[in-house]
Amino acid sequence: MSPRTVDVLLPLGLDTPYSYAVPEGLDLEPGDLVHVPLGTRGMIGCVWPGGGSAPVDAAKIKSVKAKLTFPPVPPDLLQLIDWMADYTLAPKGMVLRLALRHGESPGPQRERVGVRLAAGEPSRMTAARAKLLAFLADGFVRGKGEAAREAGVSPSVVDGLVDDGVLETVVLPPEPAAETPDPTHAAPALSDAQRLASDALQQAVAAKAFSVHLLDGVTGSGKTEVYFEAVAQALAEGRQALILLPEIALTQAFLDRFTRRFGVKPAEWHSGVASRRRARVLDGVAKGEVQVVAGARSALFLPFTDLGLVIVDEEHDPAYKQEDGVCYHARDMAVVRARFARAPIVLTSATPSIETEVNARRGRYGRLALPERFGGAKVPGLAPIDLRKEGPARGRWISPRLAQEVGETVESGGQALLFLNRRGYAPLTLCRSCGHRMKCPSCSAWLVEHRFRRRLSCHHCGYQAPVPEVCPSCNTKDSLIPCGPGVERLQEEVQTLFPEARSLVLSSDLTGGIERMRAELDAVARGEVDIVIGTQLVAKGHNFPGLALVGVVDADVGLGQGDPRAAERTFQLVHQVAGRAGRGAAEGRGFLQTHMPEHPVMQALVKGDRAAFYETEIAARQEAHLPPFGRLASLVVSATDGHAAESHARRLAACAPLADGVRVLGPAEAPLAILRGRHRWRLLVRAPRGFDLSAYLRHWRAAAPKVTGNTRVAIDVDPLSFL
Repeated sequence: MSPRTVDVLLPLGLDTPYSYAVPEGLDLEPGDLVHVPLGTRGMIGCVWPGGGSAPVDAAKIKSVKAKLTFPPVPPDLLQLIDWMADYTLAPKGMVLRLALRHGESPGPQRERVGVRLAAGEPSRMTAARAKLLAFLADGFVRGKGEAAREAGVSPSVVDGLVDDGVLETVVLPPEPAAETPDPTHAAPALSDAQRLASDALQQAVAAKAFSVHLLDGVTGSGKTEVYFEAVAQALAEGRQALILLPEIALTQAFLDRFTRRFGVKPAEWHSGVASRRRARVLDGVAKGEVQVVAGARSALFLPFTDLGLVIVDEEHDPAYKQEDGVCYHARDMAVVRARFARAPIVLTSATPSIETEVNARRGRYGRLALPERFGGAKVPGLAPIDLRKEGPARGRWISPRLAQEVGETVESGGQALLFLNRRGYAPLTLCRSCGHRMKCPSCSAWLVEHRFRRRLSCHHCGYQAPVPEVCPSCNTKDSLIPCGPGVERLQEEVQTLFPEARSLVLSSDLTGGIERMRAELDAVARGEVDIVIGTQLVAKGHNFPGLALVGVVDADVGLGQGDPRAAERTFQLVHQVAGRAGRGAAEGRGFLQTHMPEHPVMQALVKGDRAAFYETEIAARQEAHLPPFGRLASLVVSATDGHAAESHARRLAACAPLADGVRVLGPAEAPLAILRGRHRWRLLVRAPRGFDLSAYLRHWRAAAPKVTGNTRVAIDVDPLSFL
């Protein structure tokens, strides 16, 4: 008699599960995590639905080693993995890998020890010991570190009193992954518009059914406070909530706001969280003990047992797009997961993506509008500065008019923000003797000078090198000069124009990591900085109460690149940056330095006419059959040999299936032709909106010539990047 078998999906580049025999007495269900042999090693896999019914030769099949004690993968997450693999054409095992973080668990957490007063007197009394004993006089148990920190003494003082028998140690219960938020802790006073939106979201949560709402509010309108009430509703019903954020830098300000509303912090999930804590969060989520998680896109794959609400904050942000490995858009996959979990999802933005805006106009998504800022503050107006007529002096980047406005703002006690979406000191370094340009050895990209670090860096592969003293081409000494501005160079100009002002650069690539970034954001919020020079990092949800003026140094930087999303991104970015001003008592003002004041995007920004921008952009997309009125997929062929990449790309294009309305563009050398030493050729597939593009690509891939050598083909359904 053949043994009972189950299908086990492994977190590898495989599309189908393997069959394993089930040992007698072991009960396995879909979603259970098991340890199975694979070759000479073992690994964690997931029992997959729908298999194990066919008879298998007992001599050819290996047995499951053990069923793991981890809670099983919930059914809605299994459905998401299946759906996502089918949609993105990623191997099912690699999608499962996004959800299987159990192997990262560092094991049981260390024992926590606390101290409290016991009988007896110390052998000797010191000032430090007296402070500690006075602090512990209430008899409560405190952790050893907490007691030392709160009393203002060193840990050795605690240990000395324990040795004397004056303090006794107590084993504390394990620290929870997150404390339970209180939905009634500090209910806010909402405006009428906020209350209407809040009521609608609370009703959606109470309905326990799938729905999608766009929370569409101007910057500063209090969108966060509104969706917090939906979170409170989910908590009141004992259900879990997931809040996705686009940037780790946003989390500290968000955590503070969450704590003020609910009394405790939510559980965090992102790359900055230590592995030990991540393991506790995962276990707490799977057991239903963690009720609210705030995290990056990877939090979407946590094993929630009773997901009652999903929030995607700043849904338009491109950071939600994963472009390496499994290519997916976390916003879109969040909608799919909410559908499988039968939970409402809320997408929030002041500048919705074109896809979300069209879905709201078609009625697929409900729209909840917050047209005014909370407390009656005004959204800052934007004035154009035509650089063709009133540009800065040679070698300068801040026009005289903008400089005057910044000076007046700082003199009156306000803060100013100068926005330039270019990291580093200069985007290009060249030799004035021979014209040689400093280029990345592994990419077809110029090296960016970072003067703070005294390095030349590639922003694509991470290559770094010191700035040479002589030109590597002609050996001329001191001939290398920076061309164009980055935020570091802009600060240099600010220090020249306003020597008394306190300036600060906010950029994601400065040394010091996330902790330094959070400290600097807090310093700006406290008014300890007069002039902020920042990249797109400053556009993402920060609240600077003293910010009165925003100057966009180069509003044209994102336009004219041949990117079909360039207008949308420029509008969103500039609109979000301008929205940082005027949130406090001071009225906000904004200025756009541009060479194209007549461009439709600039006109919409200056007039504050968001509707006009969306009408123009939606019409242009519809006419060109671009998303959301058509489908796109990108195929990038890469190899270390340029001829091999081109040859395979041409053979791939030649065998593209014919289908009505489908057009295959290319192959063409990618704009970023070499990346990390690999030559790249691109093909772009354009298809009608209702076309099953994933099935078409799957059929094409099956008929394609076999990949040889180190040639690779990467498929991205619904691409955001066209480099």
